[in-house]
Amino acid sequence: MSKQAGADAAAEAGSASTGPKAGGADSKASGAGSAAGTPARPELSYEQAREELVDVVRRLEAGGTTLEESLALWERGEELAATCQQWLDGARKRLAEAQAAHEKPSN
Repeated sequence: MSKQAGADAAAEAGSASTGPKAGGADSKASGAGSAAGTPARPELSYEQAREELVDVVRRLEAGGTTLEESLALWERGEELAATCQQWLDGARKRLAEAQAAHEKPSN
């Protein structure tokens, strides 16, 4: 299974094991943005989302789930992957800002 397929599968597995959208779609809704126009942080930490995603992938790769369970796991995996990506994008932005501030010439 490819990395993307594994990540997608992991997402689906988490959905079935944690109930409907535990931190998934709700996180996206709450992360839509703040009054200042900056995205809010997801409800799950990067580490929590990644750990659940790994579990989802493991469950999908193991097989033995119904089609409906597999689809739910896949959907959860997509949500978890998006949460991880949101955290990584935020970290990249913070690093770029820190580097830019460090590189500014002093007057």
